[in-house]
Amino acid sequence: MRKIIMTASSLMAKWSAWGSRMQSVLRIAVAFMFMLAGTMKLLGFPAGPSPNVGTVKLLSQLGLAGILETFGGALLLFGLVTRPVAFLLAGEMAVAYFQVHLPRGFWPTMNGGMAAALYYFVWLYFSAAGAGPWSLDARPGK
Repeated sequence: MRKIIMTASSLMAKWSAWGSRMQSVLRIAVAFMFMLAGTMKLLGFPAGPSPNVGTVKLLSQLGLAGILETFGGALLLFGLVTRPVAFLLAGEMAVAYFQVHLPRGFWPTMNGGMAAALYYFVWLYFSAAGAGPWSLDARPGK
């Protein structure tokens, strides 16, 4: 019985050591998905923002959102200037939530704001925690 407990604690210790690397994995995965929201608006890829609209006007609020999501997401994907970019994108998601989703109702599950709320908190976390070890921000001699 003692061997099982030691094996489990050994496994937990090894998994815990991956915490900072998983921080980088989370950043990369979420940034990729965030970029897709931007490319949808700017390029109509992988699909347009709505069935009748291929792309949004570049000089509009949605166009600015698409620019921030595409290029800010790319910076976060590579972990470059992560803290300020993540803070800026958290602000964008707060604006999106309060301007677009909250007027439709209080609950994020009902007002379509689940993604905006989650992105807000994830980017706020990265603005404080940084990119993690697998990033351009963490390269030696920076």
